[in-house]
This record gives sequence, structure tokens and C-alpha cells, in this order.
Amino acid sequence: MLFERVAIVGVGLIGGSFALALKQAKACARVVGVGRGRANLELALDRGAIDAVGTDVSDCDLVLVAAPVAQFPKIFSDLKIGPKALVTDAGSTKRDVIAAARLALGPRIGQFVPAHPIAGGEKSGVGAADAALFRGKRVILTPLAENGAAAVERVRAAWEVCGARVGTMDPAEHDSILSTVSHLPHLLAYALALDVTTRPESARLFEIAGAGFRDFTRLASSHPEMWRDICLANRDCLLEDLRKFSATLELLRTALERGDGKRLEDAFSQARAARDKWLKSSS
Repeated sequence: MLFERVAIVGVGLIGGSFALALKQAKACARVVGVGRGRANLELALDRGAIDAVGTDVSDCDLVLVAAPVAQFPKIFSDLKIGPKALVTDAGSTKRDVIAAARLALGPRIGQFVPAHPIAGGEKSGVGAADAALFRGKRVILTPLAENGAAAVERVRAAWEVCGARVGTMDPAEHDSILSTVSHLPHLLAYALALDVTTRPESARLFEIAGAGFRDFTRLASSHPEMWRDICLANRDCLLEDLRKFSATLELLRTALERGDGKRLEDAFSQARAARDKWLKSSS
């Protein structure tokens, strides 16, 4: 057993899945759920993700913060933890989360080991939680200079017992990379769904839309509050990625205007080859 008592602040898809996975692995004795919505916490109790609802985490030896990142400053400032407790998180951005933790935790910052599980889906809430969610998925730790080696290894072990593949990364590099491969795709999915729904003929468009539209816009079913906070927290990286993406769109637009089939086919072939190579390497 890795932990005696675990607290989950934000018992949604990620927090609930983390709790279920720890309990399934018998890696903790008791889980306390903390959150804003009583109905969601009651559902977490019914599903067995948590054993109790509470606000006092002072006797917990591990606290996972899995709320939307804009809530982190208040959560950290309200957090009362013991001297041996560890805090980690599931935030999709790291620079802002670390800054909030430093401001709120002060001399206790060494007890916070930042993390980001690259897992999840478009469904949110503990009703979608799954003990198998992290199996084979990547979790990135962005350790701080103040973290002791033992603290980092205990957090690593918590994610590994959930089935995750755990690595480390610099926080700024993390935010830059995730902007490109996660935050930008979500923004584009929202943009296409929004564009179609605001057209006068939207009802007809949705009636005819098939698998291509469904697959491309799948991410637009993600939690709006969570993705609002992520986009704003990482807006410098995301704006740069939008600039680069716009340049690529402009190249394709120019090819279309000119009727340049070869340029389009070359671009499509390059994109397909890159995606196929990625899929092969990640399987």
C-alpha cells in the first residue's frame, strides 16, 4: 500500500479514474473527495471512487488536484496539508500551476510534485471515470528544484500503479509541446463545430454530416470550462501555434486558388506519412 489516505480535489473523469485505479490496485486505504458539486460527489460515492466527502485533507498523505486550472490558485491557498503529505496535480498546463503553487504553498513548495496525465476523453464527470483510463498512457512529471527525490518517486509510483508510463519534462517545454498536440486540436475542433452551428443552413449541415465531421469535432464535446482555462493559461504558446497553423492553411488555400493539384497531393501525402509513422510508433 503506497498511501494510507488520499484526497481527490475535483472528482471528475481524471480524479475519479485515479481514485478507482488506486483502489483497484489496493494502493491506498481510503479516498476522500473534495469538490463544488454535491451531486457529482454523491455519484463518486455510489461508484466507489471515494469513501467519503469532505473538505479537510490535513490528515491525507497524498492530495491530487484535478480541477480546471483557473481554480488552482484558490485550491492551493485553501489547502491545509501535513508536513509529510504530498500534493500532485493533473493540470494540462504547468507554468501557471507551478506559479500558483509557489505563491500559495511558500516554504512547503517542495511537497508539490507537478504532473500531467496524457489521458482522458471528450466525456467529463465521475460518471465517465474508468480504473483503466491510464493504462499504457503517458504521465509527465515536471519536478521542481525543491522536490526531494523520494517525493518524486512516490508520485511516480502512484501513477505507475495506475498503469501509466511516467516520464519527466521541463514545465516550459511541456506547455509548448502540449499546445501543439493537444490544446490546438481542441481549439480547432471547437472552431469547426462553432462555425457550422452558426451558419444559416446549420440544421441541414448537421443532418448530412458523417464520420469525418464526427471524428474531427469529437474534441468539441470536451468540458468547456476546463478548456477555456487551459487555452487562457497557455495562450502565449497557443497563439504562436495558431500563427504557424494559419500559415499552413494559407499555403493550402493558395494551392486551391491556383488549382495546384500536385501541391495539394504532396501536402496530403506528407501529412498521411507523418501520421502513419506516429501511429505505428505509438502502437
